[in-house]
Amino acid sequence: MARISPLSGFPEWLPEGRAVEHAVLETVRHTFELHGYAGIRTRAVEPLEHLLSKGETSKEVYVLRRLQAEAEDTSDGAHDRSLGLHFDLTVPFARYVLENAGRLQFPFKRYQVQSVWRGERPQDGRFREFTQADIDVVGSGELAFHHEVEVPLVMAEAFERLRELGVPPVRIQVNNRNVAQGFYEAIGLADVDGVLRTIDKLDKIGPDRVLATLQAENGASPDQAQACLDLASISGTDASIADRVLALGVRNDLLEEGLTELVALVEAAQQRVPGTVVADLRIARGLDYYTGSVYETTLVGHEQLGSISSGGRYDSLASDGSATYPGVGMSIGVTRLVSRLLGAGLVAASRGVPTAVLVAVTDEASRPDSDAVAAALRGRGIPTDVAPSAAKFGKQIKFADRRGIPFVWFPSAEGHQIKDIRSGEQVEADPQAWQPPAADLWPRVGPAGPADSATD
Repeated sequence: MARISPLSGFPEWLPEGRAVEHAVLETVRHTFELHGYAGIRTRAVEPLEHLLSKGETSKEVYVLRRLQAEAEDTSDGAHDRSLGLHFDLTVPFARYVLENAGRLQFPFKRYQVQSVWRGERPQDGRFREFTQADIDVVGSGELAFHHEVEVPLVMAEAFERLRELGVPPVRIQVNNRNVAQGFYEAIGLADVDGVLRTIDKLDKIGPDRVLATLQAENGASPDQAQACLDLASISGTDASIADRVLALGVRNDLLEEGLTELVALVEAAQQRVPGTVVADLRIARGLDYYTGSVYETTLVGHEQLGSISSGGRYDSLASDGSATYPGVGMSIGVTRLVSRLLGAGLVAASRGVPTAVLVAVTDEASRPDSDAVAAALRGRGIPTDVAPSAAKFGKQIKFADRRGIPFVWFPSAEGHQIKDIRSGEQVEADPQAWQPPAADLWPRVGPAGPADSATD
């Protein structure tokens, strides 16, 4: 048999790791639904011209050549479109809104959890296939600013709930594109989008290279380039950020509008989630479709991993020529987050299987009796398995122990007994009445102790 080699960038989890991922997904899903977001699912395949419309390069998109070849043999009109796997959930959601606008109620609040694919170089926290969890609020024609406050606060609440699992605290850095655009225009810079993309690289390449790039590629003079860095150095959690920006001696209507919105956002966040949301004027989000608030989220103590959740406001998520649909949203890189939780040993599952009880088998002739006990326990919602062979009871107990199953059931015509293999306690039990402790019913995910491990 040929040697099996892993495919770089396509992560797989062992059962314990999958239990951690499932707990993360259930926590964020529950939080989103508490805030009124409805779950949707979109297809994995989109026409290539749609995927490339948001500024992504063709190198990042996986083109489906076989599916395209099959489409060429049909008469459904798809033969003139190349097809690819979606690289995020925003582009398919824009198409979804256009196709279903007549059946949606606006503002429409949606969450979506799916895999996406990108053809980039795998490295720490970056994958070719990964799971995202998105929320967006979309309006028809207009969308009130308060949704730009709502979205990061919902994400902050989701991450606060994740702390119960052992996820480190997060810092959500926010900015407003109108602040940057108004400032750059006021000091005479024409290439606003280019300057935004350059400023967005501050953490990656440092201030000296940013200064050089602003002058060499974005047409900035030395004074203009320094002014951009001065703006990017400002951060805070209250209205003083506006005073510090205006103290740079630059004013115009767009800048002041953006500052008003930014202050409103951070002050609301200070009331709801003190210390979590910070205005940081370095945050630019290089993609050119953002038009208002922008967000970047990092794990405190793991900032080198990069952003684990990001997003922003866009005035035109989609347009059909007669109607425009503005929106605001954020996305969690679930696979990036889980990979760090597992790799750093921060979070662990109490067991890798759902089974709480293993029903022992005395001999193969009595297996139906063991199956009947298991059926009774399952009927009352207790995850139960039956031993695979009628080995000695010691071996059956070891089988359970290796899988983390806490209880072994011994059926008998004279009276059933159940053993907690952790404590050794064994008592009589009735399959129609016995109930495990709530903490043992399902696998628990929480902060990893010294003896815990959760590997991928």
